[in-house]
Amino acid sequence: MTFDNSRTIISLRIKLFAATVLFLTYIVLTYVAEIIKFPLLGLSITACTLILVAIYFVIAFYPMFLNYQFISYSDEDDSIVFRYFTTGIVGGKKNSIEIKKTSFKGYKVESKLFGLVQSITLFQQFREGVAKYPPVYISALTKEEKTKIIRSLNSYSPR
Repeated sequence: MTFDNSRTIISLRIKLFAATVLFLTYIVLTYVAEIIKFPLLGLSITACTLILVAIYFVIAFYPMFLNYQFISYSDEDDSIVFRYFTTGIVGGKKNSIEIKKTSFKGYKVESKLFGLVQSITLFQQFREGVAKYPPVYISALTKEEKTKIIRSLNSYSPR
């Protein structure tokens, strides 16, 4: 099985781009061209601007706060492969975990912030002991994608 969550990440990027364009349009129309007149909806220019700034920051930093990552998963050959990187305004470095199916020791799923931030930690058996990989955050995956990964990892986990 091979899949990635590129559609979700592209959707997030499009939403951030649209929010940026709308916010900049508001700033230009309000402060530069002075086309929008106040009070608007009973709010002053300062109140409207602060509300829009807060909304913009929520949209912009939501993926970073919840550790959204692009994830590519594959178990096609004799290895389990996770490729991932952090998304958001500032992207993170690209990481990869590749574990031979014969040395796969198991995994652990963790949830934080009332289940909003979820991660998978993978374990690999070596002669010296068990290695624990850094967590791969699966918050940006759909329920179906999470179920596919868990089902796949369960099939390779030692009993």
